[in-house]
Amino acid sequence: MKTLTTCLLTAALTFPVLANADVVVDEETDTTVGKGVGSWVGILIGGAAGGPLGAFAVGVAGAWLGGEVQESTDQSGRAYRVELKDGSEKVVRSPKRTWNHGDSVKIVGNRLVASAQ
Repeated sequence: MKTLTTCLLTAALTFPVLANADVVVDEETDTTVGKGVGSWVGILIGGAAGGPLGAFAVGVAGAWLGGEVQESTDQSGRAYRVELKDGSEKVVRSPKRTWNHGDSVKIVGNRLVASAQ
């Protein structure tokens, strides 16, 4: 009976800790670099050709086109949707490390690191 009580107490104390960790939910493609470069090139060209209105219009089109070009050439990075402790979700870029669905992580700055539990 003492062993069963110890096992139940251990399980009861362990599961809330695991439930409160940040968890990787899904992997997404990241085209932030392409969108940034495309928008700046579009703003410069549009501003030279059509003034402020041209800079805005061509900048938006450049951001869209830059993201599409980066994705179609397989140069897109990795971003991960993470479920936070409070139940909300956040997308975090992780260009140098891959994560699997269900990995326990911690967000430090704007990067993911392994959660030490």
